[in-house]
Amino acid sequence: MNPALANHPGRFLRPAALLCMLLFSLLAAGAQAEEQQLLDGIAAIVNDDVVMLSELRAETEMIHRQLLRAQNQAPPRDALARQVLDRLILDKLQLAIAQRAGAQISASELDQAVAQVAAGQGLSAEQLFAEAAADGLSRNWVRDKIRNEVIIDRVQQSIINRRIKVSDQEIDNFLNTSAAELLHSEELQIGHLMLPLSSGTDEQTVAATREEAEALREQILQGADFRQLAVLHSSGQNALQGGDLGWRAANQLPTAFAIALRDLEPGQVTAPIRTDAGFHLLKLYQRRGGDANLVRQSHVRHILIKPNQIRPDEQAQALAAELRQRILDGESFATLAREYSDDTGSALKGGDVGWSLPGKFVEEFAAVAESIALDEVSEPFQTQFGWHILEVTERRDQDFSEEIQRNQARHALRQRKFAEEMQIWLRELRDEAFIEIKI
Repeated sequence: MNPALANHPGRFLRPAALLCMLLFSLLAAGAQAEEQQLLDGIAAIVNDDVVMLSELRAETEMIHRQLLRAQNQAPPRDALARQVLDRLILDKLQLAIAQRAGAQISASELDQAVAQVAAGQGLSAEQLFAEAAADGLSRNWVRDKIRNEVIIDRVQQSIINRRIKVSDQEIDNFLNTSAAELLHSEELQIGHLMLPLSSGTDEQTVAATREEAEALREQILQGADFRQLAVLHSSGQNALQGGDLGWRAANQLPTAFAIALRDLEPGQVTAPIRTDAGFHLLKLYQRRGGDANLVRQSHVRHILIKPNQIRPDEQAQALAAELRQRILDGESFATLAREYSDDTGSALKGGDVGWSLPGKFVEEFAAVAESIALDEVSEPFQTQFGWHILEVTERRDQDFSEEIQRNQARHALRQRKFAEEMQIWLRELRDEAFIEIKI
């Protein structure tokens, strides 16, 4: 598969929006979290690792302050600590997978992630570090926190994408149903509360969990705050953000979610929704969009330079910059692509990767292709595959053709499956681990 063209649905759960939410965590902890002198101990044993009491206390304090800043209210710290401990346990398990696989991110990739977090709040990276320092958080602490988020995201991408497949028959079935209308779907701002169930759970436990979900819904209908209940009770990955999933295209939601939300008015909450992962409650906050538009397409060619053991990341970036300058000085893009590009599929065609389609390119690649001027050679930029330079040779506005619709359908189906499979995998990961809570 052409490395620039892979679908990238995994950002459903840890997208740039979550990195922006992380900024609240970085700035909210304050000096107290790093300066408290606490007697340490073990909060939980997680396989061969541990969650320390000091780690749990600092993280709980950080989330508590985050909730106060974002919502002007927060549960008691003792009640919040259970949810925080659950998240720390899952993070330990995923970071252990990354360590066994030798997963790393380069200094330049980390710099990009830090810049993304900062940009989400209208700051430069240095301004982000300065504000963190004012709250007593060191530059290294900030970078380590963001590094772990990026590594966990990559673990999820790698594992979940291997667990999901989208067949041509599934695409045909999708396009032959009313669900195909969601290809032009609106966006929904929603909250999510999940009560988990393990595979093979007995019917008595299923019934009890359903009753708990119905009781929580009744509390919400009686005026209880959805976000506060999500913080205290949800096992979803966004629980500590009050269950907020932000704005999501309806075609990227699990089918059961999209159906349940279809006729809801803003402010309403669904009845409990049963999936393989458990029972879910969704609150609809707002709707927007929904009109079909022409698609702006770009005809793109690129050169990919991959870092390797002989050529480290910095040298790969430097080579990409050198090739760009040679093109600006008059050398042929196609000739240099054939000679240097590590994308063998497009190198033979002078770097040509064809017309862009929705979901065809990974996010970073698509963003550059959309932003640069016609016949301009981009500055070197990095994706998960390496360093690229690209050029847009043509542009056109195109109605949704059959090819575009199939690509959209494939992307929508992968997004749905990713969201569903993520919750199942996280539950399996925890069920298969040795976990001993010590508090």
